[in-house]
Amino acid sequence: MWNEARSNTTAKDTSGASGGTARGPWQESPLVGAADVLRAQHGNAQKKFRFTERPFLDLVNLRGDADDAAFASAVQSVTGCRLPTKPNTVAQGEGAEVLWLGPDEWLVRSREPQAAVLEKRLAAALQGQFASAVDVGSGYTVIEVAGDKVRDVIARGCPLDLHPRLFAPGQCAQSHYFKASIVLVPTAADTFEVIVRRSFADYFCRIMLDAAAPLLL
Repeated sequence: MWNEARSNTTAKDTSGASGGTARGPWQESPLVGAADVLRAQHGNAQKKFRFTERPFLDLVNLRGDADDAAFASAVQSVTGCRLPTKPNTVAQGEGAEVLWLGPDEWLVRSREPQAAVLEKRLAAALQGQFASAVDVGSGYTVIEVAGDKVRDVIARGCPLDLHPRLFAPGQCAQSHYFKASIVLVPTAADTFEVIVRRSFADYFCRIMLDAAAPLLL
């Protein structure tokens, strides 16, 4: 979340979320209110399950026609990869990746925390085209969950079939975890990233850690 009324002093809490950067506007993790439960979870980190926020990634909702060569070329010039057109797949680019969300909708995101620059670059490349690029980074956060029990923890609140033969790295899916809408992205054999709305982030954190607790005994 951008908040230019606050100091730019860098801060970091035990959840791993940065409170800001020395080079840009002050930012606050949507999980700031869950610092207590995150601190307890990190203090008892186990091989079975780990929960870590990856805050302040650059996220852009992209809309357009994948069959339009000019649109596809413009997006590739910014992201360094071809648009994924197969449902629920991820394309890896140069410092960014593109997630398929629908026949004419994608999520473009940076791999590392950065200032919101992807929207401006995409908008410039798409100028004059029937397409849109909207910065949504302040409305979402990304959670990484990993460990031997990670699929069991996710399965407690998500209806997707998480078997690694059916849902593996290179894929993504929109679903829900209990009452929170999510985009779920497997990144390794026992590692997933979860993109969740800012307004649901605190709820998601608490309910996932609560769901995980009985599996970690």
